Amino acid sequence: MPDAGVQTARTGDAFYCAERRLGIWFYCDPPEEKPSDEQRPSPEPPAAEQLAAITRTLDELKARAILEPSEANVIAYVRFQREQLDRASTFSDVWQRALWQNPDLDYTLQRPVSTLGKRAWLDNRSADRSAVLTRLGERYGIFYFFAQSCGACEIFAPVLRSVADSHHLAIMAVSMDGGPSRHFPNYVVDSGQRARMGVPGNETPALVLFDTATRRTIPIGFGIMSADELMDRIFTLTNTSVGSDY
Repeated sequence: MPDAGVQTARTGDAFYCAERRLGIWFYCDPPEEKPSDEQRPSPEPPAAEQLAAITRTLDELKARAILEPSEANVIAYVRFQREQLDRASTFSDVWQRALWQNPDLDYTLQRPVSTLGKRAWLDNRSADRSAVLTRLGERYGIFYFFAQSCGACEIFAPVLRSVADSHHLAIMAVSMDGGPSRHFPNYVVDSGQRARMGVPGNETPALVLFDTATRRTIPIGFGIMSADELMDRIFTLTNTSVGSDY
């Protein structure tokens, strides 16, 4: 049987509990009960699981509305879909505001998408490209592999000739079948140069940069290219790092 004094203190004895404030040591303030496992709230599922559950619910409501197109089923699907569209719109809005306020996250500062910004970016890149190509001949040469029987070579040769002349690029024309080129009369016949340079296949026309500083070959491309595409490829391969344009 519990002691009467202790029992009195537990029920709030005015002298011991209120005036002397003996608290928990005199059983005035009983310790808080720890919640049992049944009382503890279940942990919230991971966000990915919640999103997957939303997708499953949406699919189920849609399937039910299609298989049983009652007004109630259609309304349930449309209402739930609208909730998810609102959620997606809120996410998009927050995303845009975050980009505006954090320039390190804004890709459009590196690659503008607006008409005015894109024009300025392209103008700057064109100026940089022209300056690079003008100096390119100090370090690089270009091997041009062609064939007399190649119709694409006849179309591409004057394009390459124009780019080379306007930017003072040295071109070494190499005939793969021994035939001549009207635009590059000072050609040589392939005697293993292509294989030694590691240029794959036998496709013509083929262009390869040769770095005189590192003795490294850099394939530019195969087939017909426009002058702008050709210059852009050379600029990209020699003066930009992987991923910097994207």
